[in-house]
Amino acid sequence: MNKKNFKYEWFALGDFNGFFGLAFDNMTNLSFLAGILIFAFGFPADIVYKRMFPGTAIGVLFGDLVYTWMAFRLAKKTGNAKVTAMPLGLDAPSTIGVALAVLGPAFLAMKQSGMPVEQAGMMTWYIGMATMVFIGIFKLIFSFFGGWVQKVVPQAGLLGSLAGIGMALIGFIPLVDVFGTPIVGMIALGLIFYTLVAQIELPKNVPGVLVAIVVGTGLYYLLAPHGWAGGAYTAPAAHLTFGFPWPTLDFMKGLTPALKYLPIALPFGLLTVIGGINVTESAKVAGDDFNTRDILLTEAIATLIAGVCGGVAQSTPYIGQPAYKSMGSRAGYTLLTGLFIGIGGMLGYVSWMVEIIPRAVIAPILIFVGIDIMVQAFHACPRRHAPAVALAFFPTIARLLQIKLSDPTFVPTDVFNKLMVAPGRALPELLVTVALGNGFILTAMLWGAFMAQLIDRKLKAASAYLWILAAFTFVGIVHSAVPDGSMYWPWTLSYPANQIPYQFAAGYACLAIMLFLLSYTKESRHRIPDAPQLD
Repeated sequence: MNKKNFKYEWFALGDFNGFFGLAFDNMTNLSFLAGILIFAFGFPADIVYKRMFPGTAIGVLFGDLVYTWMAFRLAKKTGNAKVTAMPLGLDAPSTIGVALAVLGPAFLAMKQSGMPVEQAGMMTWYIGMATMVFIGIFKLIFSFFGGWVQKVVPQAGLLGSLAGIGMALIGFIPLVDVFGTPIVGMIALGLIFYTLVAQIELPKNVPGVLVAIVVGTGLYYLLAPHGWAGGAYTAPAAHLTFGFPWPTLDFMKGLTPALKYLPIALPFGLLTVIGGINVTESAKVAGDDFNTRDILLTEAIATLIAGVCGGVAQSTPYIGQPAYKSMGSRAGYTLLTGLFIGIGGMLGYVSWMVEIIPRAVIAPILIFVGIDIMVQAFHACPRRHAPAVALAFFPTIARLLQIKLSDPTFVPTDVFNKLMVAPGRALPELLVTVALGNGFILTAMLWGAFMAQLIDRKLKAASAYLWILAAFTFVGIVHSAVPDGSMYWPWTLSYPANQIPYQFAAGYACLAIMLFLLSYTKESRHRIPDAPQLD
């Protein structure tokens, strides 16, 4: 091959399909970020659109531009004219998870302490920025150790925790939006299932995501003004909200309060590092051998840039590089997506589109993502580890229940507080639910890892994970008995909250000792079954 005459076919017709898929995936995450904060928690819209969106979007712009350049570099190096760039965008689990488990609760806590709404919103923004900076630094460090973590922690723990988020947060919450506007939502959902799940092409190979958005939005504005869409119609805002993501040290104002949310936030960063390793390997199998370290460092720096510039959601390489390759995409789709999202975050047309596109129309994309994450977890793990994957779902379900029950519009605050200390023959059910949900990502990873080691008859390793859970529980890193998930010394808590660290930690420790002793029995060393058998 003559490299001087080599020409990379960096833009093809398939890049349009890739652009619509990747761009609307990012739009979906931004839509739910805004929807959760503004509608679920009553967050000031101006702070979301003028401060959070521009900074978040600049991280996507940086990451997609670098990944575009990497595609050019790989094409030149290998002489492959059909290299497909690695897709990058907002990480759906953490975008929704951070909004529901960090930003929203922080905002409500500050409002309930008497802080004015605008001031509480600004302080929450600082906490969100600081959280992204923490995650960015964490990912930067773990970019060099991601492979080691992937070997140490069983895949069932890593993917199972993500699958739980896919089911409860990414899947179920958008499903409520779909059925909140049933006709519109189900038409959009059907189109997404038809094209992305059943993988049936529409006539003329029109992108299914684009058709779902256009048809669903058009149908909504035909039905909603007449009251036929299932709810009251409110005309969307018709103005653009401009905001330039200048680098700022304002994130430092949120460093201290952000510390207590790290048990929730940092596992999201770890999952994207592991995910980055997996997707790079997936791209290699598809024919594009990107450098794993470069992929991981780019996503880490993109997250750091977003945090310093006001962003509150991390960027990550997406799973579907082989899918974009099969569409015929090259490097044009990442370039277009980066420019569209990045510039749109500054000029305000992204926030305007988020306003005019109904959530019931865009929700099916997230439902598909949630289903895809769950399916991948079961398929990628050994069949015998399916119970470990399933076990990892439960902490996220507890977190979802806590989010709903702690919302004053569902359960009045005084009622919630009474239920937290309700006397009975066992620990208060709501207190236990809150504790199970706090630190849910880390809990799910450790539960899944424990179960996978138990299934593989590695009882000493299983007991080691239980000791970790006991230690983390004792100080509130996981299973915090405080509704906001903060850490503590257990003797500073009052009854019955102080029973959680002592009782939970003792339970884990006793189980760890039992499994350690059982590891010396000859029965525990029998052949590992291929999969659980039901009598």
